[in-house]
Amino acid sequence: MARIIVVEDEADLRDDLVEYLERCGFEVRGASRGAELDRLLEAGPADVIVLDVNLPDEDGFSVARRVRASSSAAIIMLTARSGLIDRVIGLELGADVYLVKPVDFREVEAQIKALMRRMQKGAAPQSAAEPSAGMGVPVPGPTPAPAHAPADSRKVWVFDDIEWRIQPPTGSAVPLTATEYKFLSLLVAAPGEAVSRQDISVTLTGRDWDPYSRSIDSLVRRLRIKVEERSGCALPVQAVHGVGYAFVGPVVTSAVEDSAD
Repeated sequence: MARIIVVEDEADLRDDLVEYLERCGFEVRGASRGAELDRLLEAGPADVIVLDVNLPDEDGFSVARRVRASSSAAIIMLTARSGLIDRVIGLELGADVYLVKPVDFREVEAQIKALMRRMQKGAAPQSAAEPSAGMGVPVPGPTPAPAHAPADSRKVWVFDDIEWRIQPPTGSAVPLTATEYKFLSLLVAAPGEAVSRQDISVTLTGRDWDPYSRSIDSLVRRLRIKVEERSGCALPVQAVHGVGYAFVGPVVTSAVEDSAD
């Protein structure tokens, strides 16, 4: 039996949804605010959390980020906020589904059942397996080259941390700006693992990550274009949903030979 928590400050809506989901055969608990959700999770885990955004004590986006860092529960955001930016932020912070009020309870039921099927097949929702911050999240992709791999390998990228350049397996080395260098330094330090937007933001700006800012994504887009235009190779930097970015190609850190230019 799936364990559900409905977090909604409108008492009538919360009670009606809890009652409906109980009739569907789920084990359901209700909460009116973020702090109450915390207490319920301490008392027992949940498989799916139906989360309103406009809560009295804490913004639902903040709750989603905090829950995602400590729980594997799937998150369904149920809110009156229908703007594109709200949807994007909700999904990036770890929500698996974003539903806009008013919504038919049957759709909520269907989404819960779909999420449960995915988890039962051993493929938990992607964002449920990804913490919202920190490093160490494995990312599918090519196996990174060992530290002793030769720098002239035709399959290996070389990150030049002396001259601030990135050398693709073929083509010319690409010079990096200070910001590009700092960004790639984070990623190549742990190839194949995701680096959170929070860590990237602190390293690049000294400030916490702002979910409304697209500066990191813009940096990555410009860097990809720059590397491909100058070297003819696609930069293997991959976005990791709900976390940040990872360098997914084989890479070593070494000085690039001048002849590579």
